[in-house]
Amino acid sequence: MPRAGGWPPRPHGALSERPTRPSVVARAGAVASPPVASDNVLLDVRDGVAHLTLNRPEAANGIDAGLAHDLLAAVNDLASDDRVRVVLLSGNGARFCGGGDVKNFAEHPDDLARHVRGFLPSLHTAITMLVRGDAPVVAAVHGSAAGAGLGLVAASDLAVAGASTKFVMAYTGVGLTPDGSSSWFLPRLVGVRRALELTLTNRVLTADEALEWGLITRVVADDDVHAEAGALAAQLAAGPRGAIAAAKRLVHTSLEDTLESHLAREADAIIAAASTDDATEGIRAFVEKRAPTFRD
Repeated sequence: MPRAGGWPPRPHGALSERPTRPSVVARAGAVASPPVASDNVLLDVRDGVAHLTLNRPEAANGIDAGLAHDLLAAVNDLASDDRVRVVLLSGNGARFCGGGDVKNFAEHPDDLARHVRGFLPSLHTAITMLVRGDAPVVAAVHGSAAGAGLGLVAASDLAVAGASTKFVMAYTGVGLTPDGSSSWFLPRLVGVRRALELTLTNRVLTADEALEWGLITRVVADDDVHAEAGALAAQLAAGPRGAIAAAKRLVHTSLEDTLESHLAREADAIIAAASTDDATEGIRAFVEKRAPTFRD
């Protein structure tokens, strides 16, 4: 049965269907894959969840050319892996992501602009693919998220943070400007006034404040971050794949649509969903007062 959406992400706003994929039941024998390792990023697909892990703990997972390029390579791998239903984004070590690697930047005093220009497209393309892709992105955030690390949190669909986690933009403190989608998502998540406060003053936001402002989804005990985020990812992976993908697209496009055009998108999406086996199963399970078993 056809489903709405799929990897790789279609151009923004497109609603056409793509060819049918093998069902989850048909793929049941392929539950996990060997981790794909690089110097800077780890990728491991298990039970429909792509565990995407920033892996520069000695540098607070700071983003340099190597990490940016490896992140894009990992996201490209996700684009070709039909088993991926959810992306779980995390960071190894004491912090989620410290943003740009300022110590690395200091090694390029005479060609910093050229250095940044060399890797920023990889970072931005990876973020765009994650946002536009069908698979929901769940961020497990601990320690701190600064600069582009905060951008990664903001670009995620759901974010679980530890109680002691700190969030800060930090760019103007070193004479730079926002990147990594932070200045695009922040006004949409927290409002223009608060986005300007975070961006211009580099105010440090606590986890509770980030939750109150709408930057993150949930605050849990520091030791429970990865378990809680993993459980949330597993919940989404067990859900109706096509409906979740279409719902994600609807929310992301809503702030750029007129009411009329968005109502047309909603109509197209729900009509497409109504033709799927998952909708039949979900409705039957509701009437029968049992948990549904989605197969797409």
